[in-house]
Amino acid sequence: PIDVVLANASAEDQRRLADNEPLLKKLAKLESVRVLAQGEEPPLSATALVGDMQVLVPMAGLIDKDAELARLDKEIGRLDGEVKRVGGKLGNAGFVDKAPAEVIDKERAKLAEAEQAKARLVEQRERIASL
Repeated sequence: PIDVVLANASAEDQRRLADNEPLLKKLAKLESVRVLAQGEEPPLSATALVGDMQVLVPMAGLIDKDAELARLDKEIGRLDGEVKRVGGKLGNAGFVDKAPAEVIDKERAKLAEAEQAKARLVEQRERIASL
């Protein structure tokens, strides 16, 4: 069994965790699930993003550093492509002039979300690379 730490968990995320924790522990073979307090420093971990929430698996002897760096590089590359694609759309005057305001707002939100996710993963990659 492994430990999992959640960072940036919203009140709704925490409610869902409380409702489903026994099932999650059994299905994912988890030893424990802990929510970090606001401002608490996360342990050095493998990271997956679920919306704004980070699902962290502490690396202490569990994860191959090179494999985790490769996984993060792949995800950062995917997010890079998303940022370029959406940024290109928003940089196209023809798209911006013709698209409804709600579509443009949705694309801007998508761009901001991808940029934030990429920044979090780049930070995580730097932490792992420094081991």
